Amino acid sequence: MLSQLRDLDLQLLRLFVTVVECGGFSAAQGELGIGQSTISTQMAKLETRLGFRLCERGKSGFRLTPKGEQVLSATRKLFSAIDTFKSEAQGMADKLLGELRIGLSEGLAASVLEQVAEAIGRFRGRNQAVQIELLTAMPAELERRLLQDQLHLAIGYFSSNQTALDYQPLFSERQVLFCAQGHALFKRPQISLEDLQQADRVHHPYRFVQAREPLQNAASSAQTEQVDGTLAFILSGQHIGYLPEHIAAPWLTSGRLRAMQAEALSFEVQFHLASHRGQHPSDAQRAFSEDLAQAFATQ
Repeated sequence: MLSQLRDLDLQLLRLFVTVVECGGFSAAQGELGIGQSTISTQMAKLETRLGFRLCERGKSGFRLTPKGEQVLSATRKLFSAIDTFKSEAQGMADKLLGELRIGLSEGLAASVLEQVAEAIGRFRGRNQAVQIELLTAMPAELERRLLQDQLHLAIGYFSSNQTALDYQPLFSERQVLFCAQGHALFKRPQISLEDLQQADRVHHPYRFVQAREPLQNAASSAQTEQVDGTLAFILSGQHIGYLPEHIAAPWLTSGRLRAMQAEALSFEVQFHLASHRGQHPSDAQRAFSEDLAQAFATQ
């Protein structure tokens, strides 16, 4: 009785199908490249494994038994399923599968979003069937989600102090100090560093954790992690604060904002591609990381 299917059984079943398709042992010799006595021995082994006769052979010729007919049908289905499996397995070996959850920092420049879009286009050009999810959040939230394995990758201005995360530089963003119409410094011809130290500056509790940020000790009664919040405080005419140049650009054009000591007090914020270094990256994650690197390298 055949309770387990082994490689030898598959070989015997293939011989059986060939014999049937050739119409007998003698006719199958040329196709199989073995003698009739060997074919007979192999068929006997298969019948012993199955526990019943598959065919009648003798002076009356070759013919299948009723059970042999059923085994022939089942064997053809089996080999068809094996061929399908082999084809699909080969396809999976060369295909990126699964899902990618990617976090993006809020307030990214249009040029940066274009580069992310280019990376997505590069990735979609690969042999893949990957579900991609994009979400926007603050850097602390992005890091939290990475640590909890809710994200695979994140692009943002991180503090880079999470030892469990890996940070790869992607691009930098220039931050400039601004005030708005209605502020006491807006129309002042000359603005000294002392004036700026005394002005009420918007404080960022997370975003610019770096030693080179100017005016770190300036007075502050306004706090926000978000670019929109910073802009709202500045436009109130009661606070000064740092904004990315691309965020401030339309307000500068309309005359609502003024840059203050842009050359002396501006600074660069480094954006990174972050991932959890303790998690083994999937093939899809590695491929998308490569596509991101390519997209940002070409700009």
